[in-house]
Amino acid sequence: MDQKYTPGDIENKWQTFWDGSKTFRALENSEKQKYYLLEMFPYPSGRIHMGHVRNYSIGDVIGRFKRMRGYNVLHPMGWDAFGMPAENAAIQNKSHPAKWTYENIAYMRGQLKQLGLSYDWDRELATCDVAYYRWEQKIFLEMFSRGLAYKKTSFVNWCPKCETVLANEQVEDGGCWRCDSEVRQKELDQWFFRITDYAEELLEWTHKLPGWPERVLVMQRNWIGKSYGCEINFPLESVPRFVKVFTTRQDTVFGATFMSLAPEHPLVGELTTDENKAAVDSFVDEVRTTDRSKRTADDFEKKGVFTGSYCINPVSGVRMPIYLANFVLMDYGTGAVMAVPTHDQRDFEFARKYSLPLQVVIQPEGQTLNTASMTEAFTEPGIICNSGRFDGQQSEAAKETIADYLQEQGLGTKTVNFRLRDWGISRQRYWGNPIPVIYCDVCGVVPVPAEDLPVTLPVDVVFTGEGGSPLARHESFVNAACPICGIAARRETDTMDTFVQSSWYFLRYCCPDLLDGPLDRTRVDYWMSVNQYIGGIEHAVMHLLYARFFTKVLRDMGYISCDEPFINLLTQGMVIKDGAKMSKSKGNVVDPDALIRKYGADTARLFSLFAAPPEKDLDWSDQGVDGSFRFLNRVWKLIHDKLELVSRAGAVDISALNADERNLRRTVHKTIRKVTEDLEERFHFNTAIAAVMELLNTLQSTELSTQQYGAVMKEAVDSLVLLLAPFVPHISEELWQLLGHTELLSSTPWPEYDRAAVVDEEVLIIVQVNGKLRSKITLPAGMDEAALKAKALADEKVQPFLEGVQVRKVICVPGKLVNIVVG
Repeated sequence: MDQKYTPGDIENKWQTFWDGSKTFRALENSEKQKYYLLEMFPYPSGRIHMGHVRNYSIGDVIGRFKRMRGYNVLHPMGWDAFGMPAENAAIQNKSHPAKWTYENIAYMRGQLKQLGLSYDWDRELATCDVAYYRWEQKIFLEMFSRGLAYKKTSFVNWCPKCETVLANEQVEDGGCWRCDSEVRQKELDQWFFRITDYAEELLEWTHKLPGWPERVLVMQRNWIGKSYGCEINFPLESVPRFVKVFTTRQDTVFGATFMSLAPEHPLVGELTTDENKAAVDSFVDEVRTTDRSKRTADDFEKKGVFTGSYCINPVSGVRMPIYLANFVLMDYGTGAVMAVPTHDQRDFEFARKYSLPLQVVIQPEGQTLNTASMTEAFTEPGIICNSGRFDGQQSEAAKETIADYLQEQGLGTKTVNFRLRDWGISRQRYWGNPIPVIYCDVCGVVPVPAEDLPVTLPVDVVFTGEGGSPLARHESFVNAACPICGIAARRETDTMDTFVQSSWYFLRYCCPDLLDGPLDRTRVDYWMSVNQYIGGIEHAVMHLLYARFFTKVLRDMGYISCDEPFINLLTQGMVIKDGAKMSKSKGNVVDPDALIRKYGADTARLFSLFAAPPEKDLDWSDQGVDGSFRFLNRVWKLIHDKLELVSRAGAVDISALNADERNLRRTVHKTIRKVTEDLEERFHFNTAIAAVMELLNTLQSTELSTQQYGAVMKEAVDSLVLLLAPFVPHISEELWQLLGHTELLSSTPWPEYDRAAVVDEEVLIIVQVNGKLRSKITLPAGMDEAALKAKALADEKVQPFLEGVQVRKVICVPGKLVNIVVG
């Protein structure tokens, strides 16, 4: 028999079989416990990279293992297919985004199948298919009817290169998350989802997700940003109105000496006097081109301009000049800040720069601050002063008493504020889901009737790369009749943020064939929530937060029952080569296709799983890939070498085993226990693989001529193949068949270790005297405590430490340690 390992032929054989027989098709089965496994679906950029190989291999190990453990596993795949790259490619190649997208999907689907991933391809979906996005439009209309989708004019993050709006979460270090261009502020009419309605619940559930990394939960808590404080009304001097501020430091309100407004604040125009208008307009224009994240950075220069107007401190009566300040943002609090320069560092720097007054209202214990000599703000707790009836109180306690006073006097209210802002979903691009709204001069904003859905993207569009979205220039798309009055009207030409599509795709996987609605509640309720979700931590405050929001909205609409989309979350590390993340620009990319052609998919999978724990970064090593390939060749050779022996062997007769046979069997069952625990409890794939490698070494180095050797070896090689099956499924399936088994590995139960077999016959006991190591002795396993103590006390290495002293007690940890206490 030819014993050469040829991965290409073997892998093609089994991939064809799995595909043709629909081996991994998932159906609802109330008699089996379900397990919904999901990796974040990819953008069809054209080619998979090693990050994909690692991510999807991690998921596939879990899916195959759970299937062998008896679970009904749902493991689907699809495509996050809308987005700007397709549109940009269409402009560059003078083609259509749909053509580019579907060609990429076809190629990447083939690449994923080459990896032998256990997907249910019958559930495949692409978010750019009308069959998908039509139901998203229906969900939008229901959100609109509930007030959860609305339109308003606001300052938004604008990427001049992509010519579109970005959500706050899509601005990274002041740049566009896709192209890194500097993001600017621009005032536009935009559609929003009212995610703030769910801020409290989103925050609450971050304390009910024990299967999520704490790091991700902390990032979401900080992004939601709940804070307790007061809204305080500061009357304007010139008109009978007031400026409302939110503060968490109401204990310092008597020290407020000026007001800082965000340059985007709606009162700026009204408060700016004629003599200050030119300076204010210039300042506002400057701030609009400044990165938002820089504006709030501690080391960013604090700049401002006087509006010419004043307000009155409602508790001290102080006349406060109103400034615009570059570090105040409109989307936090009210966009207005009561400035207390003695107790806030930004206000302190601003006041010094513009010669504004300071008033100390909190003194440190045992010290007296003087505004003339202060070099920085005092921001610690202390004793209230210069604050009327509240003088002498501890500042932390005064927060509550001053809040009560403000509320009693009608000057303010206790309130809770969130940093989270509503999700702006309008995008000025073509390749996205059309927002199903019509604008009528008579009827106003009119939702497209549900029976008229879907609003489909027109195919005959021209991409020039200039002038924003081609939808706005497509007359037959734009022009429409008003659904209410019938007169000529115009369609919305913005499309939805692509994060909308990825906020509910995991639900549609449960019923992708449903033709008369977004979701089949019976099937969704069977599969949801996702038991294990896998993806990058970079999505912590974008996709993962939006998906949680959408799940709660759809629950409240009656489509689903679950509160949260993902029970457990694994955030995998990056693939690193030459000290940096793999990228074309760095020239350190490894092509998965070339790797598979040379070594096979099983080797690519094995190395990506063995080189590092899933949550850690993986350092690429060509030597490591070679080592993985050599290991599989050794497995292949062992099975062929032992094939004749094991083919004529019967079942193991445990009662007839000699010592060597018991030791060999013990190694096998300890390996089963180790791999099972690593996969079931920890996802420590690297240590599980290491244990299988050690087992292989033992099997290769053990040659017995005993009666039960063949039976023990048969159990050993069967177990070896079963343990490898989730990691390297192609070679495992081939060897399993070679060993005479007819059922597929996916239908074969995972091996259970024999508890009696893993008990050691001898154990190493540590002997201490007063906690210090004095000896190590090998004793029969299972020795009772009295005999164990006697052996330790009689040990010749211990005896010298017991001479002339009294043994007070002997502490025994059976099977591990004896500590003799003397004194």
